[in-house]
Amino acid sequence: MGRDTSGCTMTRSSITTAIVYHSGYGHTHRLAEAVAEGAAASMIPIDADGNIPEDGWDTLNAADAIIFGSPTYMGGPSWQFKKFADTSSKAWFEEKWKNKIFGGFTNSASLNGDKLNTLQYFVLLAGQHGGLWVSLAIKPANVKASKRDDPNRMGSYLAPMAQSDADAAPSDMSDGDLETARLYGVRVAEIASRFSGVSTP
Repeated sequence: MGRDTSGCTMTRSSITTAIVYHSGYGHTHRLAEAVAEGAAASMIPIDADGNIPEDGWDTLNAADAIIFGSPTYMGGPSWQFKKFADTSSKAWFEEKWKNKIFGGFTNSASLNGDKLNTLQYFVLLAGQHGGLWVSLAIKPANVKASKRDDPNRMGSYLAPMAQSDADAAPSDMSDGDLETARLYGVRVAEIASRFSGVSTP
């Protein structure tokens, strides 16, 4: 729970968060569900053609926080997500997302898989829209005693990264990756609550 500068107590339920994401095989969808649980967020899927429901734009425009999600394919976000990003140029032109809180998450089969490039793409997209990025703020699980199901086992600082074996079902995903995503959703909502309702001169 946060407090804005006007002294009004704010909670996750006091703000609106929207997750817009593409999932190729269901793993990123499951990650999105974990983020949504933490942030009490609406989920807006990007379909196989790179489109979102028409009312999804209204949801994004009205949200206090927007969280991007995509698998990492060939060193970056999926083409479906990129199509969505290009289509968001209308919101950019009208400054619909200016000063919103932004976050993101990604998944790939490899431990590295160049997932950082996808997160950096999200940060740049948020910056183009004039938004404020939320970091992960979970220390990495990087000692000998660390396990696959520990939070932030990927050692990311920018935002959640998940790893799913290429032949594994979404149900086989690491509990640590899912918990990292859930905690990140909580953090994004808490940061957004500090800014929601704050008037500017």
